[in-house]
Amino acid sequence: MTTTISLQYCNITVNDVDEAIAFYRDALGLEVRSDVPSGKFRWVTLGSDAQPGLEIVLSEPHAGRSPADGDALQELLTKGVLPMLVFRSDDVDATFETVRASGAEVLQEPTDQPWGPRDCAFRDPSGNIVRIAQAPAA
Repeated sequence: MTTTISLQYCNITVNDVDEAIAFYRDALGLEVRSDVPSGKFRWVTLGSDAQPGLEIVLSEPHAGRSPADGDALQELLTKGVLPMLVFRSDDVDATFETVRASGAEVLQEPTDQPWGPRDCAFRDPSGNIVRIAQAPAA
């Protein structure tokens, strides 16, 4: 018997969930799937019809963590050294213009990379690096 495994959630730590929603929903076009309050914190999931079983989870550094762990995560977020996210688009140039128009910090304009894809990069409102890639034409 073989089993199937797939990614269901990807967590993104942010300073302000509402600012992050504006970026991931309004600039990237994801839709809010759930908004779950938990005490003074909340978790918000967003997804895309292109990958219906996969959602990103936005939460603040101290949500569901000990004060020490939340402080450590906050320090990494502030430094901008948390792992980056890489999204795929069928038109990276159009996506770049939409995200740039949202006011996001541009790190790299669309560039053809020597390893194949054309991609660009931004920082979300919390400083996380977000890359957007388009596969090379076949």
